[in-house]
Amino acid sequence: MKTVRRMLYRDIGASVAFVATAFLSLSFFIDFVDELQKIGRGYSVWRAIFSSLLEMPGNLYELLPIAVLIGTIYALARLAQSSEFTILRTGGLSPARALRLLSVLALLFSAITFAVGDYLVPLTERQAVLLKAAFVGGHKLGATGAWLKERRQTDQGERSYSVNVSGIDGKGNLDGIRIFEFGADGRHLSRIVARAGAVDKDATWTLSDAEITTWPGAGLGVGDQVEHRSVPTLRWPSTLSAGVVSAAVLPLKTMSTTELWRYSRHLNNQEQAAQRYQIQFWKKALYPLACIVLTALALPFAYLHARGGGISLKVFGGIMLGISFVLLNNLAGHIGMLRGWTPWIVAATPSTFFLLMSLAAFAWLVRYR
Repeated sequence: MKTVRRMLYRDIGASVAFVATAFLSLSFFIDFVDELQKIGRGYSVWRAIFSSLLEMPGNLYELLPIAVLIGTIYALARLAQSSEFTILRTGGLSPARALRLLSVLALLFSAITFAVGDYLVPLTERQAVLLKAAFVGGHKLGATGAWLKERRQTDQGERSYSVNVSGIDGKGNLDGIRIFEFGADGRHLSRIVARAGAVDKDATWTLSDAEITTWPGAGLGVGDQVEHRSVPTLRWPSTLSAGVVSAAVLPLKTMSTTELWRYSRHLNNQEQAAQRYQIQFWKKALYPLACIVLTALALPFAYLHARGGGISLKVFGGIMLGISFVLLNNLAGHIGMLRGWTPWIVAATPSTFFLLMSLAAFAWLVRYR
């Protein structure tokens, strides 16, 4: 059995590595061509190459389960075509034992997918965003920017703050900061507008070129006067930590599973919409398990008769299954947000569907055919 395990793992591992390399090469070429369009606007060819290289870990994370599916199908179909798998079955390799052998290998692929997605991808995606911001002079967060909310108790009572950030620069500092302060009754008390700012480790914001406008008594009294002053540097205490701010201003790809969980809890505590981040958390937590599901889906291809189609046809079927998995995974997320479905159900639906399909195919091909 050790010899069989070594042969299967070697063939499948080599096939998965080959498919993953081919996919990464194609994705790198597509990203590089896309980056070439920015040459002359702060970009050069070498900057485009380096930016495309930073995108590769994210592409690997998304493509690895598909590479596992196609590589496993190719390896098993090749063994079946050369009658090697038939000899293994005759020698005592039962369907249940074959499924157990592939499950161990699938767990290894799942661990690799988790490590890449939770540790390597957030690091490289952050660097890619900051480099692109440095190349083009900043990264704008759309027409409305990013909004954060905070509630805390002060000496004057409960205060709520709405913070707007318009963008970030190449060093990760915040640009175009606006802070609106409201009282417990919802009255507007003050406004801070700063050109730039940074968040310290203790969640204190250091604002540059700040302009402070206050409305005493919320501006309701006849004798109230609006006060306006400018300060070159302002330290604004807050509970919005650097991690929360990064989650709000950077793309979802830059967040690990733990960061997604923490940020979704922060949004819930502030009574903000958190379903998008909850769905993304569950998708990222369950995505590595797709390697196990897709490996199980590839096993029935080893039991197809050689006259039922050559290796190329089976690999093409694996590509179609991989594409359908990606489409279903993305479609479930969008529909779940529109319909307000439970986040973990939305994330688990594609893998559950393909797992049931693999078990049905396995039972039909192995047990009843």
